[in-house]
Amino acid sequence: MNLYSWGMFPKIKNKLFNLTNLDKLQEYLDDLSVSTIAYGNGRSYGDSALNDNIVYCKNYNYFLDFDEENGILHCQSGVLLSEIIESFVPKGWFLKVTPGTKLITIGGAIASDVHGKNHHQEGCFSSCVEEFRLMLPNKEIKVCKPDDELFLATCGGMGLTGIILDAKISLKKIESQYIEQTTIKTKNLKETFEAFEQYKHLPYSVAWIDCLAKDEEIGKCLLMVGNFAQDKNLNFKPKKKLNIPFNFPTFALNNLTVKAFNWLYYKKAPNGVSRQKVDIDTFFYPLDAINNWNRIYGKNGFTQYQFILPKDKSYDGLQEILTAISKSGKGSFLAVLKLYGQSNQNYLSFPLEGYSLALDFKIEKGLFELLDQLDQIVLKYQGRIYLTKDVRVSKDTFEKGYPHIDKFRNLREQYNMDKIFQSIQSKRVGI
Repeated sequence: MNLYSWGMFPKIKNKLFNLTNLDKLQEYLDDLSVSTIAYGNGRSYGDSALNDNIVYCKNYNYFLDFDEENGILHCQSGVLLSEIIESFVPKGWFLKVTPGTKLITIGGAIASDVHGKNHHQEGCFSSCVEEFRLMLPNKEIKVCKPDDELFLATCGGMGLTGIILDAKISLKKIESQYIEQTTIKTKNLKETFEAFEQYKHLPYSVAWIDCLAKDEEIGKCLLMVGNFAQDKNLNFKPKKKLNIPFNFPTFALNNLTVKAFNWLYYKKAPNGVSRQKVDIDTFFYPLDAINNWNRIYGKNGFTQYQFILPKDKSYDGLQEILTAISKSGKGSFLAVLKLYGQSNQNYLSFPLEGYSLALDFKIEKGLFELLDQLDQIVLKYQGRIYLTKDVRVSKDTFEKGYPHIDKFRNLREQYNMDKIFQSIQSKRVGI
């Protein structure tokens, strides 16, 4: 069985070890003469969980305990966020931090130190992790708690410190399965930034940007902000999904179709400010409603380019980057802008106080040259690239964005992790 990333690029052959038993995992590591990497549900976009040898963790997925008084869930690393939501929303509990898909594992959420629409208030996923157990290269199992060096390295460490076995995470109490959503339609980047600041008191915010807009319309968006309703309706049930049964022809997604989609999506929203009540899936996980949506990019796959810029440099940097994308004609119909709070102390966590933009591009001729150009703008404004989405960034560009990289490398050497736990990505960027 060959496993790919969500971007379906690159495609490599691999051998799987199916994690179901810790004794067998220790035997596997004992007998291993080459490197390996943990793999969850395959929702990281690039090559961060790809190697010739893979520890497949999705089937290591039991709930172990739940402290109802304090909302602490203990579960194995293969548990999906969707399984937590389906089990605990009806009981009045939700994830404190969740990314834009619920189809990732707990282990993957920790390894990527994922973030969501409320980073400006709640931080990364690691902020709700009480502790986790980690199997090291020597087969020793360590309990890692906040401020431990192994905790700081593993949260955001892309699976390169060991195999995450199980974790205790804190959930948040909610009164409804619905979100009171406000949508603000802006006309340019200046209005977009003003809207983010005006509504930053609300816990959740995210904006869709029209990345092909030009001139005075650059940065126009639909900003969605909200908070949980208080209507006591917790009757959550997963929705039926659409399915993309095959890869679209490569030519189907092009400048014209993206421009048409962007025009329609922006046009459908009322001008000014509008309000509605939407369910958890609609607000947090709109793309999860479509199975295999990655197939719309064709058989060559796609990559997501996500970067973040410091807050005082975000406006100028985004103006320059959006201008470069618009001129290139390589638009993305999925262009997501988010506001972030302060960075944490984890060695390789992506967020810092500022704004990030995430864009999906199909793999095609000239794309990597454009992304190299965007890299230089990101570095110019002292930003960084998100490893969970990346499939091509250079070692030099990556290093300049992460000031704790030497701490991470030194720890890897200290525990002999650099010899055992490797990915295609780790070899490329030198971690």
